[in-house]
Amino acid sequence: MKEVYMILKGDIEPSSANAEENVGVVSVVYVSSDENITKDRLKELQAQNPGVFFMEYATPLDTDLTTLSHYPSIEISRKDLE
Repeated sequence: MKEVYMILKGDIEPSSANAEENVGVVSVVYVSSDENITKDRLKELQAQNPGVFFMEYATPLDTDLTTLSHYPSIEISRKDLE
């Protein structure tokens, strides 16, 4: 079965609705069908951005992620937003 490999980035940014508030933003920053290329890209991103949180996730293609016990997510607390 073919899989897709993703790199997600978790970040805290000013809210677009209210510049005085911060919001947690999770972005998909890279997608590939090649696990090795994805791992190499993850290492590059981490080296270039040491203060930023990145995670790798793999899943079979054509999968409803909401049906899985776990899918790509990053927990951001209120404290993280302050």
